[in-house]
Amino acid sequence: MKLGVLFSGGKDSAFACHRAMAKDEVACLITVLPVNPESYLFHTPNVSLTALQAEAAGLPLVSVESEGVEEAEVADLSRAISRAVEEHGIEGVVTGAIHSVYQATRIQRVCHDLDLWCFNPLWQRDEEEYLEEIVSSGFRFLISGVSAAPFDKAWLGTEVDRGTLDELKALARRYRMNPAGEGGEYETFVTDAPFFRKRIEVLRASREYHGDRGIYRIEDARLVAR
Repeated sequence: MKLGVLFSGGKDSAFACHRAMAKDEVACLITVLPVNPESYLFHTPNVSLTALQAEAAGLPLVSVESEGVEEAEVADLSRAISRAVEEHGIEGVVTGAIHSVYQATRIQRVCHDLDLWCFNPLWQRDEEEYLEEIVSSGFRFLISGVSAAPFDKAWLGTEVDRGTLDELKALARRYRMNPAGEGGEYETFVTDAPFFRKRIEVLRASREYHGDRGIYRIEDARLVAR
């Protein structure tokens, strides 16, 4: 089956793509670029760099812009998926949703309307088990955004490795937060993955932090040999 992966550049969509590739053909990545940084449906930090990630993976990218207005975003998602059907003949859509009913139901509705299969390989996964798997599978990703305590400015740009993973687990237990960031506590950017042909090297970035919210803004990056 030919699939299109809803791709934000973060760990969840990248790992969902990896899982889909194990059994089916991933024909393209699909990205919605919201103008509104407070998008209800879509990931926003560094989402424009999905083009570089698609190049790293050797996959075509279908991208559309969105004003990021609640519910109107669903129409933008439908437009993006429809383009993927037209340009790449996809028969189904892959998502990285884990627990977000808000996200999953809207994607499923669009897929139903377009008569496409919706595949959610991470749905209802145990978060700690999932994090262990993604790190041990060779994914490399960094914290690209934070929006809740106890994450401060120092977390921005931090790569999640074995040591960081243990710290995330401890914080999750202490603060009763989702260790995988599914509650919006943090967002990520993937710099390498098993299906990448090259890895991404960040050359220049800045940190913006106000209150308990911050963004690691990647200003320049390049592909390098793995």
